[in-house]
Amino acid sequence: MTTTRVHDVQAWLEEHLPRLVAARGVPGASAAVLVDGEIAAVAAGLTSVATQVEADTETVFQIGSVTKLWTSALVMQLVDDGLVDLDQPLRTYLPEFTIGDEAASAAITTRQLLCHTAGFEGDIFTDTGRGDDAVEKYLASIRDIPQLVEPGEVFSYNNTGFVVLGRLIEVLRGKPFDEVLVERLAAPLGLTSVSPSPYEAILRRAAVGHVPGEDGAPEAAPTWALARSNAPAGSMLAMTPTDLVGFARMHLAGGTAPDGSVVLQPATVAAMQSKQVKVPELALMGGYWGLGWEMDEYDGVRVIGHDGGTIGQAAFFRVVPDAEVAIALLTNGGDFLGLYGDVVGHLLAELAGVALPGAKVPPQVPQPFDAAPYLGHYADTIYDITVSQREDGTVWLDRVPQDIIAEIGEKPLQVQLVHLEGDSLISLDQYYGLHPIFAFVGRNDEGLAKYVHYGRVVARVD
Repeated sequence: MTTTRVHDVQAWLEEHLPRLVAARGVPGASAAVLVDGEIAAVAAGLTSVATQVEADTETVFQIGSVTKLWTSALVMQLVDDGLVDLDQPLRTYLPEFTIGDEAASAAITTRQLLCHTAGFEGDIFTDTGRGDDAVEKYLASIRDIPQLVEPGEVFSYNNTGFVVLGRLIEVLRGKPFDEVLVERLAAPLGLTSVSPSPYEAILRRAAVGHVPGEDGAPEAAPTWALARSNAPAGSMLAMTPTDLVGFARMHLAGGTAPDGSVVLQPATVAAMQSKQVKVPELALMGGYWGLGWEMDEYDGVRVIGHDGGTIGQAAFFRVVPDAEVAIALLTNGGDFLGLYGDVVGHLLAELAGVALPGAKVPPQVPQPFDAAPYLGHYADTIYDITVSQREDGTVWLDRVPQDIIAEIGEKPLQVQLVHLEGDSLISLDQYYGLHPIFAFVGRNDEGLAKYVHYGRVVARVD
């Protein structure tokens, strides 16, 4: 029997999602909500402005880095099966794991990879081909990447680390990552639209990402997906939002699938949702990270989830365990952050009694601060960052995209920074609806910041 709440959610989405999608300039979006054990689902807009095919609730969207939750679950199944101890060196199970720092290579643990504290360069997007050996080849390609901070020292979001976890899964299961994901998660959960690669997605109605055209209007992206080598980190996996809240249903049920089979042990589900590391004060990131899960408190209520972004697609996933509510919103361009606030913000308030936390904003009257420790040049594989001070005393950050980030069309960023708190500076201007925050971490022998942190740690190079 359909409950009143799921009926009300369905009615609200049907009435408002098409209007909100149009108002935010989002080509297409699909939302699903799990409440009282039932699912409401509505889609609106187009899969692609080029083809004008309408999005429906069976349309698959890429979920980007939300994939990391699926990879984390597969790793924790290895723990349940007695194949992995989270606190043993990764090399115990994956002896070929090597990066540019031998001491770090020998010390890094699976736990550190799951909660983004391994400390090595985390945005390596090397394309190693489309074969089943793509992840294996990727592992060999990172042998010389730098260790930025000591393992376990600080949170630094790490795509590379999750590809390493994907290879751990392949080695211990004896199959390619894609096959393991379907066999051990999608199939037992009855999620039939889960598409690990374009070869599965093309058999369904699939959303295409959109990027701003010359006139600013969304246009279909020239590429559908990133390289297969990064699949465990989120380069390819596509599904419906109904699939995504179906994944949440298993976690809310203590690891049990709808058919009664055990996907994860209850203690493992709880461990995944336990705080592992504090996250610096940054825009649109939770206060803590668990074993895969991003974690926060809204109005004192625990909320877990993850976001994801690929080429012109953005995914938002929120779960309120105590309310047994899960919300998935998948989009393919435009003002997706605005739509997130409109849709997810409303649903969290209605179903869980919590408000989305307000985004940090610059002080109305910026206070003078000593910018000298922050000035300089920072760089990694995807961004070149310069912090400078002009003659009038204002402080500016220039961020120039490199490598794959430049290739997919991201434009350079130039923002004026003012003091927020401690060693954190905030942009006076908005970027995708938020004021970016940059935290400056550590000090070298000259008293200068060693790193700039915007979710990733980027090392000073001058």
